[in-house]
Amino acid sequence: MNKIKVEILFPEFCNLYGDIFNMKYLQKCLLDAEFINTSFQKIPRFVEEDITLIYMGPMTENMQEKVIDKLTPYTKKLKELINNGTIMLFTGNSMEILGEYIEKEDGSKITGLSIIPINAKRDMMNRFNCLFLGERKSYEIVGFKSQFTMCYGNNENNYFAKSKKGIGLNRNSKFEGYEENNFIGTYLLGPILILNPEFTKEILIKMGVQEPKLALEDDVIQAYKQRLGEFNSI
Repeated sequence: MNKIKVEILFPEFCNLYGDIFNMKYLQKCLLDAEFINTSFQKIPRFVEEDITLIYMGPMTENMQEKVIDKLTPYTKKLKELINNGTIMLFTGNSMEILGEYIEKEDGSKITGLSIIPINAKRDMMNRFNCLFLGERKSYEIVGFKSQFTMCYGNNENNYFAKSKKGIGLNRNSKFEGYEENNFIGTYLLGPILILNPEFTKEILIKMGVQEPKLALEDDVIQAYKQRLGEFNSI
């Protein structure tokens, strides 16, 4: 197996809500992998190198516009990587970067990269918060949401998880996130890899790890089971 490479895009800015710990935890699960922290001033390594997993976390709304400008020259490459099955995990509002547009309160629109068929609408005077419990494949997934936007688009056949508690892309949707090939975009915070051991194992298997062993596995499984019980009882 080729050496696993994980690229973390713009960690100095895209790290709200402690979501950078998704990658800090993954690093503890993959002691022999190469983790690349690509600063905003650098050209992303995925442009020229084979990357196993590309990660980007949530950011401020002002930063979203800058990240769109930064990644615009690489739109074609990102589309190619998604089509070819490169693993990507975008958490929080980072998924909106790849959408068609982000609408501001005054009705003006920030054009996105138009890679995935979603759009977002901001309401900066009203932050939406909720816990989330949903169904994914053969297991349940938990997390939290804290956002100034609602997302729209038909993800009925491309959702990340189906909500049991909490909302999907928006208040009228049960379908959370967007998934295509090995691209996963989700508003769920947590960080979700620490909160969801089954999902973390799924990611590791996608990365080519056979019989993955999680860091602190007994502890994270116990915490996951406890959280499942709490969320189901609310």
